[in-house]
Amino acid sequence: MDLTILYRGPLASCDYDCPYCPFAKRRDSREQLRADREALERFAAWVSEQRNDRLSVLFTPWGEGLVRSWYRRTLTELSHLPQVRRVAIQTNLSFRTDWLAGADPEKLALWCTYHPGQTPYDRFLAKCHELSDRSVRFSVGVVGLPEHLELARRLRAELPAHVYLWINAAEGHGYTDEEAARWTDLDPLFPYSRRPHPSAGLPCRTGESVISVDGEGTVRRCHFVRTELGNLYDGSYRQALAPRPCPLMTCDCHIGYVHLETLPLYDIFAGGVLERIPGAPERIPRTPG
Repeated sequence: MDLTILYRGPLASCDYDCPYCPFAKRRDSREQLRADREALERFAAWVSEQRNDRLSVLFTPWGEGLVRSWYRRTLTELSHLPQVRRVAIQTNLSFRTDWLAGADPEKLALWCTYHPGQTPYDRFLAKCHELSDRSVRFSVGVVGLPEHLELARRLRAELPAHVYLWINAAEGHGYTDEEAARWTDLDPLFPYSRRPHPSAGLPCRTGESVISVDGEGTVRRCHFVRTELGNLYDGSYRQALAPRPCPLMTCDCHIGYVHLETLPLYDIFAGGVLERIPGAPERIPRTPG
C-alpha cells in the first residue's frame, strides 16, 4: 500500500523565537537531544526495513530539525531507499545547504518558512537560490500578518519563478475580504487557509493511508486527534487502518485539512502534497474566500 507518515519526535528546541508561533519553545537538554536522536534513528531503521509498502514521510518537528546532524543524515539516507517515494521536512532554512549534495533530489523536498525578524531577508533569499541551483524541490511560505505583506511581495518577485509561495493565515487573525484579496494575489490558494474547514463526520485520508507517528512509535490518525491506533514498531497499527470520518468540528492546519477528501487539494498538489508544491502552479484555481 501507499502510506504517508507524519513524524514528530520529541525535539522542541529552535534557533528562532517567533512571537506568532503556536508551538511551545524550550531549550532541549543534552539528554533530550539524545532521546530525540535515538527516536529518529529507530524510526529511520524501521523505514529501511519495510519492503511491502511505498512510503512517503514528512517530518514536522516542534523545533528546527535541520540544524541537527541526525535529521540531515536521516533525510539523506531515506531519500536513497527504493521504498521511499518522498521524504520532506518543515524548516526555517537556517541551516547550511552543502549536505544536500548527498541526497537524491528526486525524492527529498523541503517545506520552508520565512520568518521576518528572525533572519535577514537577503540571507533567506540566498538560501532559496542555493536550493534552486541544487535542483532541490521546495516551497516557501510566510505567515499572513499585515507587517509581513511587503516582504512577502518582495519575496514573490525575487524567488525563482517556479517556486510556489504559500501564505498561512495567522492563528487567531481574521481577514476582511480586502485583506484576503491582497494575500490571494500572492497565493491563489490562500482562501483554503483563511478559515478553518468544517470537518466533523467528513471523510479524511488520515487513519487509512496517512498516519501520525511520535518518538515512541505511537500511531494516531493525525497530529490533531489524540486517539491511538496502535504502535508502529509492533505492527499493531496495521489492523486499525481503515476509512473513518473526522471526529473534530473543524480542521485549520494545512497538514491536516490537505487530507480531507471533500477538498480538491490532492489534485491541486498532485505529486507534491508533502512539500506543499502544486502539481501545476500556473493552473492553481482561485477558490471562494
